[in-house]
Amino acid sequence: MHLMYFTEQPMSAWNPEHAALDEITVAGRKQRVTALLHSNRYFDSQDGSRLYNERLEEYQLVDELGFDGIMLNEHHTAPFCMSPRVNLFASILAATTKNVKIVLLGNPLPIWDNPVHLAEELSIIDMVSKGRLVSGFVRGGGVENIQANVNPVFNRERFEEAHDLVIKAWTQPGPFRWEGKHYQFRVVNPWATPLQQPHPRIWIPGVASKETVIWAAKHRYPYLGLNTNFDVSQKIKDIYVESARSVGYEPGPENFGQLLQCHVAETEEKAERNAQQFMWMAGEFTGLAHPVWGNPSGYGSPSNRKAFIEIAAGRRPLVKPPPMHQRRMERTFIWGTPDHVIEQLKTVLDNNRVGILALWGNDGKIDHKDSVSCINLMGKEVMPAIKDYAKQLGLLDPFEANAPISLDVPAIAAV
Repeated sequence: MHLMYFTEQPMSAWNPEHAALDEITVAGRKQRVTALLHSNRYFDSQDGSRLYNERLEEYQLVDELGFDGIMLNEHHTAPFCMSPRVNLFASILAATTKNVKIVLLGNPLPIWDNPVHLAEELSIIDMVSKGRLVSGFVRGGGVENIQANVNPVFNRERFEEAHDLVIKAWTQPGPFRWEGKHYQFRVVNPWATPLQQPHPRIWIPGVASKETVIWAAKHRYPYLGLNTNFDVSQKIKDIYVESARSVGYEPGPENFGQLLQCHVAETEEKAERNAQQFMWMAGEFTGLAHPVWGNPSGYGSPSNRKAFIEIAAGRRPLVKPPPMHQRRMERTFIWGTPDHVIEQLKTVLDNNRVGILALWGNDGKIDHKDSVSCINLMGKEVMPAIKDYAKQLGLLDPFEANAPISLDVPAIAAV
């Protein structure tokens, strides 16, 4: 099993002179948004500097304890995530860590106007890290499309074409010409190409978009469910398995992954107190999203768009996230002492049968000291027990299974 550590890198600090209450959450609830238009006047660069460096110290510890990977992501104009460019932190970790895989979940392809530049950046990260890059790709949320001034109508088309261009830039010697619908380059000839051959592994995260699950399966890319409960995880697996069989292979645990929120502490009381901090952004998965900005016109399917419009117009109630104790019952949010966490994670593995597991260990105002303690307990007590249990269940990850990197899917616009 591949077990990795993750945090959204929240901007959980702000000037207490601004308000006696948690102004980010209060303003977010009033405006029904904590991204895009929530003013950056609440950002304090001194606190930001401290938080960035604390995260780097924590990632260093993750590497030293022998975790398999560090999962990184990005969001824009959002206080719940201080990582606006996933490749920046990846490049730092490529130089400062020794063993851990650098797992990008991921680069939002549709907001890149030059995928060749992306291919070059990722190649450099792979070379500096000596082949430790796992390059994941995402469509990016609706807010990401708006802030990048990208037409959401073409989100999926740009995602797929940018992917094909990156893969070709990695695998086919240049110079060659690219004439696609959304990208045109007279010369593609990058002099930075990956150390891993034919290219770094690609993993795809998501929250159960059927189209993306099918696309990942047809490319033989592992799909990671983001905080998906047992029912949704099973639906993902059913869609993936059917799609994989349609192109001629039988997927195994190495094709499936899971991200869940997980905090470990010395006592149950401390674990529960810190677990409350994961709800600091009104409890949403990545903050309180405006129903229209989160799903702008053209971004999703017509039925999804209709539901979001009805919510925005007040004709349908805003769907509230389940309370934390319900999520604990669903095993999408786990907290406790090491023994209690191990018990809950075994239930996840019994049900979801995944070969890739990402533990989201820090959020909200959990301080550096408690984050370090959580990482130590994860690495020294939880990880050995869970990896041993995964071995008993035969849950191999893509590296252990020596799984093919991808299927040979012809690239478009190969001119």
